Amino acid sequence: MKIPFTNYQVKGFTVNRLPGQGISLPGESFTGINVTAETALTYTAYWACMRLLTGTIASLPLITYRRLARGKERATDHPLYALLHDEPNPEMDSFTFFETYAHHLIGSGNGYALIDWDDTRTVIQAIWIMRPDRVDVSRDSTTKEVVYRYMDDNRGWVVLPSYRVWHTPGLGFDGLIGYNPIRYSMQQIGLGLATEKFGSKLFGNGTAFGGFLKHPKTLSEPAFQRLKKQIDEDHGGLDKALKLKILEEGMEYIKNTINPEEAQFLETRKFQKREVASLFLVQPHKIGDMEQATFGNIEEQNIEFVVNTMRYWLVKIERSAKRKLVLPNEKANYFSEFLVDALLRGDFESRTRGYWTQIQSGILSPNEAREIENRNPREGGDQYLQPVNMVVSGQVPAQPPPKTSKQ
Repeated sequence: MKIPFTNYQVKGFTVNRLPGQGISLPGESFTGINVTAETALTYTAYWACMRLLTGTIASLPLITYRRLARGKERATDHPLYALLHDEPNPEMDSFTFFETYAHHLIGSGNGYALIDWDDTRTVIQAIWIMRPDRVDVSRDSTTKEVVYRYMDDNRGWVVLPSYRVWHTPGLGFDGLIGYNPIRYSMQQIGLGLATEKFGSKLFGNGTAFGGFLKHPKTLSEPAFQRLKKQIDEDHGGLDKALKLKILEEGMEYIKNTINPEEAQFLETRKFQKREVASLFLVQPHKIGDMEQATFGNIEEQNIEFVVNTMRYWLVKIERSAKRKLVLPNEKANYFSEFLVDALLRGDFESRTRGYWTQIQSGILSPNEAREIENRNPREGGDQYLQPVNMVVSGQVPAQPPPKTSKQ
């Protein structure tokens, strides 16, 4: 993706890096596994968590609203509405953009995007993803303002003022830069990767641990090399795991007594999946760990997922969008929110009872309920209903005229 940096290089800046931040990549864990943003994705539990969180965020429409005297309405006429709801830039739809932006935010601790303002700096023409591993946040030594340095393939380091960058930081120390979560959880992810590597080696070597060949004497070098080559060719790999081996010259095979159960290999794999899920506050059953799954109330579980897991990331993106994408003179009247109604919907029977209660109480019209269910409106469905036995507090209901007996 080519970002239009032509008009945005700022010259003459002398920058000082903010302390304790910058492009800091994770390193080697205690297991000896090198944990980076790329290698972490090779661990199934991490991939599943990232896929769940980023996919959920991307699937929710980000709606730009206009405040009313009471309530709000969709600001479909505002330029920001189409950018956030449909197409942030000519190369990405909104789903792809927010999936990528959320991946950077959750996976690296910071989400960055270039804001392509027009010449008047009043209308945003496009929003372009910036790779977080190429961004260095600095502070101008003269103005003391935060600036962003970006490594562009064609122009080298490009220095951008703050208003050119939509930056959403995750959890951090100073409120400006988010911590890299992989760096602080590399031991948990590294142990998970190590168990996967161990399992692959286990099956690759014939579904058994290594053993010993005992010889009554010392083998000559040619005999040793011949034996080693024969073992590798005849018994290396899963397909050759059950083949017989003929031992020569009184040689004896001593099997390693450590088995996967004694090494707690399977239990470690299960525990590490749950450990990684807990890093993201994801219920294990949502990433395929069904061992302790309970499905007594799907609606409550969905609400828990939205409130305890997703709300944190959604609010962060919403607040940073208002701060960086809305003009100062519009902040009192415009804001953007994710539409999370679909995540909070219960089963059909629960939804039907809820709609019926709200329609009877005059909270929803029948057509509004149909719209929530993605159905077309019907004639006469815009009327609000109310129970005939209810009136405004303090008012005496009108009494019907007394019935007269027929003569």
